[in-house]
Amino acid sequence: MASLVPLLSLSLATLTSALTIAEVNGPSFLSPLKGETITNLTGIVTAKGPDGLWLRSPTPDKDVRTSDSVYVFNRNFATNLTVGDVIVIGGKVEEYRSNKDYLYLTEITSPVLQQKKESGKTVKPLVIGKDTIDPPREQFSKLDGGDVFAVPNNKTLVSVANPELEPKKYGLDFWESLTGELVTVKKPTAIAKPNQFGDTWVIGNWKVNGENKRGGLTMTDGDANPEAIIIGSPLDGTKNPTNTKLGDEVEEITGIVTYAFGFYRILPQTALKVTKSEKPVLPSATKLTSKGKCSGITYGAYNVENLAPTSSHLPDIASHIVNYLKSPDLIFLQEVQDNNGPVNDDVVSANLTLTTLAQAIKTAGGADYTFTEIAPTDDQDGGQPGGNIRVAYLYKPSLIRLYKPNPGSALDANEVQAGPSLKFNPGRIDPTNAAWKASRKPLVAQWEVIGEKAKGQGKFFTVNVHFGSKGGSSSIQGDARPPVNGGVDDRLAQATLTAEFIKSILDQDSNAHVITAGDFNEFAFVEPLKQYAAISTLLDIDAVVKIKETERYTYLFDMNAQQLDHMYISKSLAKKAEYEHIHINTWVEFAAQISDHDPSVARLDVCS
Repeated sequence: MASLVPLLSLSLATLTSALTIAEVNGPSFLSPLKGETITNLTGIVTAKGPDGLWLRSPTPDKDVRTSDSVYVFNRNFATNLTVGDVIVIGGKVEEYRSNKDYLYLTEITSPVLQQKKESGKTVKPLVIGKDTIDPPREQFSKLDGGDVFAVPNNKTLVSVANPELEPKKYGLDFWESLTGELVTVKKPTAIAKPNQFGDTWVIGNWKVNGENKRGGLTMTDGDANPEAIIIGSPLDGTKNPTNTKLGDEVEEITGIVTYAFGFYRILPQTALKVTKSEKPVLPSATKLTSKGKCSGITYGAYNVENLAPTSSHLPDIASHIVNYLKSPDLIFLQEVQDNNGPVNDDVVSANLTLTTLAQAIKTAGGADYTFTEIAPTDDQDGGQPGGNIRVAYLYKPSLIRLYKPNPGSALDANEVQAGPSLKFNPGRIDPTNAAWKASRKPLVAQWEVIGEKAKGQGKFFTVNVHFGSKGGSSSIQGDARPPVNGGVDDRLAQATLTAEFIKSILDQDSNAHVITAGDFNEFAFVEPLKQYAAISTLLDIDAVVKIKETERYTYLFDMNAQQLDHMYISKSLAKKAEYEHIHINTWVEFAAQISDHDPSVARLDVCS
């Protein structure tokens, strides 16, 4: 047994002699001993990292609320200690976070080794779902009031409310109750692409909700998948792979639960190793091909991610349109940049961008397309500075055409006239309204299928949208509860304006054919789109064609496969509607991703 080391560095008048690590952590998010200097804290070294080590109590309290492990922060502390050593320390209990929007992590700072009691103690990790309860599968925090995307959000802070942990009910509470603990994840599956550091979201062999066919977790109404955990930087200095794909099976993971950069995470002992990948690597092409007449017009929708004439990914976008979307008759495009891309000058037209894309599609064996757009006012529509992103349409002029074309300008507000028809075709919806500040304006158009005019059939309206971004959102595992859903008020105003315009069409003709599509930057079950559907009376085509909720995704973010891209249709189009999401970008590794969104294809009957 090592000799006692005097606690010379702790000079505060009052010292707290903590009995257990569980008492340091306490049953809530913040330590009841925050700011106090403690002595005689006994623990077993379970792991070491570049800036400290982790201790586990030799006498667990068996309270699921209180972690029996804690982080000791000091990169120079007891460098001769090894895993399995039983030590007694003193130090100061601190709550640390690197950003005001994050949760706090309880740790021991300014540590002093008082005694080394023994070495070679066996350290056994806790198997999640076996030695612990399963992670909760729906709610993150009681402070969310049952809806992590509730409006208004940011009503309270974890750091202020400091609720008592309920790890059987809430995801944040579960992972907080394990902070500092050495754990094992059995049979892990990657559920998203890693970031540039190789941080990778996984699930283990515990029960989960929302699992899609590819092995990821899809966000659904009331369930944003708190059972997932991110795997961070390995403790041994190795690096996780950055080419992991959605659904990859990963070798068993053992590491330390901690909190950093806005999320609970496990720091693995060594780098992740992929053992098996999902097949096929790429999805099948759409089965929804054009019938060449109004009973089967096909509509594609694709956020082409900052597409300029010189974009390296432009030929790949063209290839996707030809080979996976099968050259739809009309394509809703988002994030089309002006003719010189991010060069910040007074150029606003995208005619060269769209001509270049149309030519690339033809070169790839696709259809002959023409296009229509309305160039925005310079630097007023957000996106990459200088890029002037906007929505635009590609269409087959041999099959469809604008009905009585009369394009508006960037500032012209479109109106619904008798017929119904449009004052400007195409035209923008209320473009000077404050709701559209630094955001794209919807482009509405009226079309007719060539050859159907004499029959009075084949007319339809489209609204191409790209609502305001989620910039400014807080982490779903952050301090603000419910989390900040950046731009949600703007999107609610934008959704309302757009929906009211559509309603004015349907007020004149309840049987009018209306299709809206694009990047709504929101989920169908959150207030902006709930209001959009209610006011416009349009139907979510995913629900119309009964796509399983777990397969409704076009985007990967954090732990979630999620749907930001939607199509809504009028009731007159519902009967024969068909629709598919083509997961050409979500399934592949990051380096093979052409856009950060998946495209979708619909086939609709606009005859009746």
